[in-house]
Amino acid sequence: MSTFLGMPGDFPKNAAKAVQDSQLRFNLRKATRTIRGKRGAVVAELPDWQELRAAGKAIKDHTLAHLDTYLLQLEEAVTAAGGTVHWARDAAEANRIVTELVQATGENEVVKVKSMATQEIGLNEHLAEQGITAYETDLAELIVQLGDDFPSHILVPAIHRNRAEIREIFLREMPDAPKDLTDEPKALAEAARLHLRERFLRAKVAVSGANFMIAETGTLVVLESEGNGRMCLTLPETLISVVGIEKLLPTWQDLEVFLQLLPRSSTGERMNPYTSTWTGSTDGQAFHLVLLDNGRTNVLADEVGRQALRCIRCSACLNVCPVYERAGGHAYGSVYPGPIGAILTPQLRGVETELDASLPYASSLCGACYEVCPVAIDIPEVLVDLRAKVPHKRAERAGMKVAGWVLDKPVRLARAQRLAIRFRGLAPRRLPGPMSAWTDTRDLPEIPEQSFRDWWESQ
Repeated sequence: MSTFLGMPGDFPKNAAKAVQDSQLRFNLRKATRTIRGKRGAVVAELPDWQELRAAGKAIKDHTLAHLDTYLLQLEEAVTAAGGTVHWARDAAEANRIVTELVQATGENEVVKVKSMATQEIGLNEHLAEQGITAYETDLAELIVQLGDDFPSHILVPAIHRNRAEIREIFLREMPDAPKDLTDEPKALAEAARLHLRERFLRAKVAVSGANFMIAETGTLVVLESEGNGRMCLTLPETLISVVGIEKLLPTWQDLEVFLQLLPRSSTGERMNPYTSTWTGSTDGQAFHLVLLDNGRTNVLADEVGRQALRCIRCSACLNVCPVYERAGGHAYGSVYPGPIGAILTPQLRGVETELDASLPYASSLCGACYEVCPVAIDIPEVLVDLRAKVPHKRAERAGMKVAGWVLDKPVRLARAQRLAIRFRGLAPRRLPGPMSAWTDTRDLPEIPEQSFRDWWESQ
């Protein structure tokens, strides 16, 4: 099992609370439908979209099948380019490596470009315990950090906040925020820019993630929209990148496919505004790459579940999911929310806990997530597979055992049906005990006067 930063509560409890928040539902509905519409328009422009999608899937599957070979090739290329590669089995080891690298510089603060891997392992919290302050530089991540909050979306972590709430956070947490700050997007962005500028210029150490790593050259790639990534990656004297081992691509030619898939699927753009690439150390900057496992090897060993490692973190599945749109990202109790989180988190963290055992059920299995996934992850298939692996409660196991015994023999089923028909008038509207949770959310089907088996014989 991996070490994995989680948020409080389990999905049923969190979702029950979230659906009562009308402002949250309005924020989610407006944002997801806007992004969904933009994505649909730019995807429709490409007559070969399905071919690109199939190519992305094939590249990812090939890479995962030969992951050991390509990881060693990546290490060799990064080392040859002057970088240093570190291998981290879990969150504790990754946090220790990064902390020691920062301490070796003598600095007590770092700037960060958006990295879900560092959120997964709780790096900011670990650094804070060691007296090191981490400053998020992505606008949405900054909002979440200043609000002492958790991210709720892969692409737009502060999607649950509206402009008025963001303004209040800035006025409360930013000493340098203008006193007459309005909630206009331009004004909020300018306040954040001024707040971050000083940190960019004085920072000696940066921590980044990466969207992709190229094995043949040792190159890392970050796609972003604000330019904060470019500042983080170029200005500091030490750059530390923490990246999941599944973010690998064999060649530069493979990257061409994903530079078409990712922007369209995530932001609804034909091309993202900033694509930054770096290879090893450069003059005046030391580079360290921390390759993070943290449960990914276990996922890779699962024939059905390993397809979750194809994920390129585009968030398209979140924007079409009816469950996410109503419950929001915090309900999932993980840095990875929505449909992809419902299959990735239980595999990385394990389905033994009540929190993660509930995640495979956080879906209607409508299949919309599979239809929009740019690398064709069959999320419903993985959800069903995970549901079979969830350790069921005693009452549920007993019920399934009885049902299996009845359904095993036609004569038993016939007798059970006739018995149910005889006592149909006594059937309750609400089932007793633990079974009441089922009838609290749906009607108990009426028992017919005659079974199909008896009707067939009589006709």
